[in-house]
Amino acid sequence: MSLVRCDNLSIHFGDRSILTDADFSIEPNERVCLIGRNGAGKSTLLKIITGEVVPDSGAVHFQDNLRVSVLEQALPDGEAMRVWDVVAQGLSAQIDLVAAYSELSTRAESAEDLEALEDMQSQIDTLGGWQPELQVEAIITQLALPGDALLSELSGGWRRRVALAKALVSKPDLLLLDEPTNHLDIATIQWLEHEVRGYQGSVIFITHDRAFLQKLATRIVEIDRGRIISWPGDYANYLQLKEQALEEEETRNALFDKRLAQEEAWIRQGIKARRTRNEGRVRALKAMRDERSKRLAKQGKAQIQIASSEESGRKVIEARAITHGYDGKPLLNNFKLKIMRGDRIGIIGNNGVGKTTLLRILLGQLSPDVGSVKIGTNLTIGYFDQVRQGLEWDKSVAFNVANGKDHITINGGDRHVIGYLKGFLFTPERARTAIKHLSGGEVNRVLLAKLFTQTNNLMVLDEPTNDLDIEMLEVLEEKLVEYNGTLIVVSHDRDFVDNVVTSTLVFEENSQLIEYQGGYSDWASRGRQLAILEQRPGDAPVVPSEDSAAIPPQEQAAQEPKTQATPRKKKLSYKFQRELDALPDTIADLEAKLESLNEQSAAPDFYSRDFAVTEPVLKELAVTQEALDRATERWIELEEMQEQA
Repeated sequence: MSLVRCDNLSIHFGDRSILTDADFSIEPNERVCLIGRNGAGKSTLLKIITGEVVPDSGAVHFQDNLRVSVLEQALPDGEAMRVWDVVAQGLSAQIDLVAAYSELSTRAESAEDLEALEDMQSQIDTLGGWQPELQVEAIITQLALPGDALLSELSGGWRRRVALAKALVSKPDLLLLDEPTNHLDIATIQWLEHEVRGYQGSVIFITHDRAFLQKLATRIVEIDRGRIISWPGDYANYLQLKEQALEEEETRNALFDKRLAQEEAWIRQGIKARRTRNEGRVRALKAMRDERSKRLAKQGKAQIQIASSEESGRKVIEARAITHGYDGKPLLNNFKLKIMRGDRIGIIGNNGVGKTTLLRILLGQLSPDVGSVKIGTNLTIGYFDQVRQGLEWDKSVAFNVANGKDHITINGGDRHVIGYLKGFLFTPERARTAIKHLSGGEVNRVLLAKLFTQTNNLMVLDEPTNDLDIEMLEVLEEKLVEYNGTLIVVSHDRDFVDNVVTSTLVFEENSQLIEYQGGYSDWASRGRQLAILEQRPGDAPVVPSEDSAAIPPQEQAAQEPKTQATPRKKKLSYKFQRELDALPDTIADLEAKLESLNEQSAAPDFYSRDFAVTEPVLKELAVTQEALDRATERWIELEEMQEQA
């Protein structure tokens, strides 16, 4: 019997359809990963299961006495609370029932009281028994947590362990994990993988970490255009099946459209054909039109461009005998590095070891305690900052990316900012939305869009993958592989590092920072250990190696993503190129006209004037807005033609 079954779920937010007549279920001992674009409805589905969100229509059925627990994406609150007390919150219902039973049993007299006590006893037995404090102690011991320590004394990685203990202490039948690897370092991610794989119940999780997904998922559930589609097997199997399904969908649609075109031609034949036409065929044509109108349009693919720049000098950065540390903790010890033009370097290490500090030293933003850094000639730097500085949060996406202009200049050509942002999966409406109203993934896309408009020959990316969905990650990887400048990347995403770098700087034990050829997997195969300089109130649980006998062989294999070659671009025809070149001025004129009309209609006494005066202004306003929308859409269409040619 299914633990949870969702039938015909539909939910809308405003005019946006999230789920439409969608079905979903999870069986015992499954590990299901929800995937889909940012905003597709993954977190919404989890909230429907927990009851936080009520669907507009449809039903959710639960197995009797089902225990559900959630590992929240945010780290646990309660800075002044002990770890023991935070973990005990996972048994709050059980603890409250035990206390209520004890209180009622001291004064029970009536038959109703005895019946209530019997009901409470049954609930307590179902929830886990009469000694919840022993359950708390057991999970704290299992995860080697410092029960008496304050939460404020722990680092982010240890807080994540506390959050997991809180989620697991009730021994739930179903565990929900929403982006559990976000902002975790590699050691903590591997520890979390081990804990989830050993979990005896069922798990539904959302993640953008493909290595984490590949190792854990026994089934992939995709939310695509309001539908929920189940794919058996792991992520590698999903990629293969998904590609086949898309090809079959395109073939079916092409055949259907061809037949529909034939029927449309038939219905428009001459007067003689109309007199003798088959009414059954007419009804069939109407049914085909209805079916075609209900077809879900395929979502556009992200299309990213990176501005090119002149070559830098041959030597980009040279670090000479760098030694640096904080508060008595050594971060770098006699570190030497020479970065040459075209190098692609990944930096990996656990939280607190000094990855961002290293970047600041290499870029000349921070002076080391000992040693020096020499910056090469003709160097232009593009920097992706994980703390998201440089954004104006009250201004729109378009304003931030184009610095208040309506167009951006990239690779020698002008593009309207709305068309450019469409390549980063922003609709025109979303592009005009203030940054403060965006999700974490959308903010990261804004930062990337802004960065890639700038000409640079050294790109430094500090945790660029946080909150990005898998599709955007893969497109970003492709473009970074094509990037002809020098690249430095800090990331905890193991697949991302493997796919874009050619050498890796690794913070290892004893303050060693060592360069290896290849990516994360090449380094991991050597069996070395990452340095951990974060606070450690207790010994962390031992994470078994990847070849542990406890891991089924079929779950060990992970398919390495392959980079696809990009076809050479061709120019637009002369006619289309002239139209494309003229559109920016047309759009600018329409926007100026629209602004003037809006100012007129916004006057305090506008609607108190005679109708004959206000009507022409309102009509012109509507016509101008429509013309602006058409011009913008045509700009986007021509830009896409230029990209796909």
